[in-house]
Amino acid sequence: MERQERFARTILDGFDSYFTSFQNITSQAKARFDNADWQAVQNASSNRIDLYKESTLQVQKKVDVIAGERIRDLEFWRSVRSVYAELIIDYANFEIAETFFNSIYCATFKHRRIRDEYAFVFSSQGDLPPADIRRAYRKYNLKDDLEDLINSLLSDYQLGLPFEDLAKDIKNICCAIRKFSFDSGFGSNSPDVNFQVLEHHFFRNKAAYIVGRIVSSSDSMPFVIPLLHNNSNGIFADTILLGSDKVSVIFSFTRAYFMVDTSVPSQYVLFLQQLMPAKPISEIYSAIGHNKHGKTYYHRCAYRHIQSTEDKFILAPGTKGMVMSVFTLPSYDFVFKIIKDRFTPPKDMTRAQVKEKYKLVKRWDRVGRMADTQEFTNLAFARHRFSDELMEELHNVAPSLIEERGKALIIGHVYVERRMTPLNLYLRNATDEQLYAVMDEYGNAIKQLAAANIFPGDMLLKNFGVTRHGRVVFYDYDEIVPLEDCNFRKIPEPRNEADEFSDTPWYSVGENDIFPEEFRMFFSGNQRARKVFDSMHSEIFEMKFWKELQDQIKAGFIGDFFPYRRKYRFERDDGLLKEAI
Repeated sequence: MERQERFARTILDGFDSYFTSFQNITSQAKARFDNADWQAVQNASSNRIDLYKESTLQVQKKVDVIAGERIRDLEFWRSVRSVYAELIIDYANFEIAETFFNSIYCATFKHRRIRDEYAFVFSSQGDLPPADIRRAYRKYNLKDDLEDLINSLLSDYQLGLPFEDLAKDIKNICCAIRKFSFDSGFGSNSPDVNFQVLEHHFFRNKAAYIVGRIVSSSDSMPFVIPLLHNNSNGIFADTILLGSDKVSVIFSFTRAYFMVDTSVPSQYVLFLQQLMPAKPISEIYSAIGHNKHGKTYYHRCAYRHIQSTEDKFILAPGTKGMVMSVFTLPSYDFVFKIIKDRFTPPKDMTRAQVKEKYKLVKRWDRVGRMADTQEFTNLAFARHRFSDELMEELHNVAPSLIEERGKALIIGHVYVERRMTPLNLYLRNATDEQLYAVMDEYGNAIKQLAAANIFPGDMLLKNFGVTRHGRVVFYDYDEIVPLEDCNFRKIPEPRNEADEFSDTPWYSVGENDIFPEEFRMFFSGNQRARKVFDSMHSEIFEMKFWKELQDQIKAGFIGDFFPYRRKYRFERDDGLLKEAI
């Protein structure tokens, strides 16, 4: 067993090294915020995502040498798994260490032969460590004066910059809490109230967030306080968000991962899950940067859901895509997307190019407008759970990815993401009020993607979805490119009558040329929506809008993307207004 023990120890040492490096990048988030080094914030986010792959590749090379000819011997791996399971008993982060082991195993066997006796398909110690969340938060007891409590809280979470007006922040927060309590009745009948606040800030983009809950007897109310920079080396509390729904949006699957300095992530995950009971634990792990373990947790939950249900996988509602085929399970809140073998004209690209687009989205700041995805290779399903219509579709559009083996159906490559209502379908039954709200969201989504240096390419309504919170999110990535790579042009005036009525352009069109005037065609078939959109976001059809954004991005400008509405923000006296849509 000496070789197996060395093999297992090498993987665990590799995990410890990875986790230390992960923590080093994360712990520097405070300094980046204090220095307003927003470019470094973006670089650190991408580097931390890349770190996992780099670490597993290093470990893979070492264990290949240790195992020698036995590297693909399943009995050898069975023994190694047993040794590794012993090594991580009472290990604070055993669940993430198991995922790291799985990554080495899957790399060795190309995501095949995945069985619980060889890898940790299910955890040997349960899905979550029995973490004591009391170790993760500070407690503030409300005695007589709410102002004193908020003063202590903000002082403890000041960061490296002074508050520009601490008294004003305290007043704003206290007024918001009292108004919420009056309107909702929360805490009105309890003399025993305390605030439980996670020990470390959550950093993302240009904000630092204080996250906690107000506890009143057996009831509790989640809250988040965003701290922002002013323009004079100070910070201020921009608002306080109260309630699970508002906090859940902060941790949305459409946003970049947080930097939060926690040595035992499960403590924070458990606390956050109590704040947002409707949010999957897999998404909470991902939200704090442990997206690989989020994928593991998702797979376990998906397996259990499928085992406990009997409905069949079907083609997802909506217009069929030219590049992807999408299916879902009616009882399940996720969709499965596979890349077709051949794309419907005029799409002209390869499967490898589409995969690169999805990798780009994973590493980019998604600014609340692009859905995070989980990528799986050789994912196995029960064949009998697939409808005849869906099987016909899969064999027609992606036969190279489909393998039927006994009672199993194996799909060679698939993306999984949260299910949303396609925007074109949402509009069919939208009231006037809903129409105005969702068209404003659609325009804001395009603008915010552009400000984040993303041009979505195909902006058809069917390529956007509406979340349960009413947010409009882009989810068709095959044509996205950095905005700065685009060449925005105005359509030249026709030279004569023949040009004016020509079916083909009378002017030259380069590979990266884009004509914003043509964007109105994305509303073909829905003039009601187009009219509303024109009244709100007509500048999107003008070359000037896009050129100005390009100039800002090329000059190094990084936008502000905060996950709450402007109407929730506290009023300011200096006119400072940051984008918060």
